[in-house]
Amino acid sequence: MEARGGEDAFTCKGLAYDELVGAPRAGDRVLLNCNAIAKGLGTGGYALVIAVPDRLPEDAAETGHIVKARYTPMQAMRLAVDEDDSPHRAAVEGCEDLGGMPVVVADLHSALAPILAGIAATVPDARVAYVMTDGGSLPAWFSRQLDQLSDRLCTVVTAGQCFGGDLEATNVHNALIAARVVGGADVAVVAQGPGNLGTGTVWGFSGTAAGEAVNAAAVLGGRPVASLRISEGDARDRHRGISHHSMTAYGKVALAGADVPVPDELPAELEPRIKAQLGVLPDRHRLVETDCSGLVEAMEALPVRLSTMGRGLDRDRAYFVAAAAAGRHAGLLALSRD
Repeated sequence: MEARGGEDAFTCKGLAYDELVGAPRAGDRVLLNCNAIAKGLGTGGYALVIAVPDRLPEDAAETGHIVKARYTPMQAMRLAVDEDDSPHRAAVEGCEDLGGMPVVVADLHSALAPILAGIAATVPDARVAYVMTDGGSLPAWFSRQLDQLSDRLCTVVTAGQCFGGDLEATNVHNALIAARVVGGADVAVVAQGPGNLGTGTVWGFSGTAAGEAVNAAAVLGGRPVASLRISEGDARDRHRGISHHSMTAYGKVALAGADVPVPDELPAELEPRIKAQLGVLPDRHRLVETDCSGLVEAMEALPVRLSTMGRGLDRDRAYFVAAAAAGRHAGLLALSRD
């Protein structure tokens, strides 16, 4: 990369979203945002292409009027399911409730793959929708999981400020409705896109949205299923056992009750701690011991590499098993509705 005056040249990975900035070619000058690289961050650690100034893209053909990533230089116009011109407006507006559809809620995007494995291992023909919230990546295109697992999803709905799904919605409520009445989902999974914001404080993390998603699912007549973030491999004490993110999101933010699947396979050294943490969750939640037989094999058969905070199945088995258990429980709920 050519350096500006007074700066050292360096090499880095660049990422361009073709739909927003066009497709860069070898030899192009590009305007880059290197903020995450300058801070040494793992999340967002790419040079992001803002523009190819010598060859601008064609004007977007999008017919929608909903602005995502609002009032940023990269704001995108999208056709949302709930706007006047949408062919789905009447179906979304006419839906009074989700009819008991199971809604699995998770803190991190890395839970999506194991949740899908748990559902498929239990109900192979279940139609599953993913509702992506805007606590992490805003473009759905950033997700390798979505690229490699698209054949296991009936639809992807991008809610709030995020965009790029099969369907767009203004918020989680209408995203869940769209998953049901447009996507025909039997089960929905709600989690933020890739990336995560955390400050180490009780309330200062993007995963509080998991508790809000529990409330949304409940008020719409769905069946919330709270996927626990459990770790045996995280060196940070606040995330060992049940992460403080789950304890805050489900224990304080979620005002509606949810099913909380508890794996029947827990790390022996952490089992007392996990049970003590479960004991302080509000009584409105329902703890459900969940059979985890066959779930590791189902996850190992996935076409994606499991990873959370750089740790795979071999280094944080408890994390992935807990997410897969939530998927299994949701699958059983879906079966009981048939």
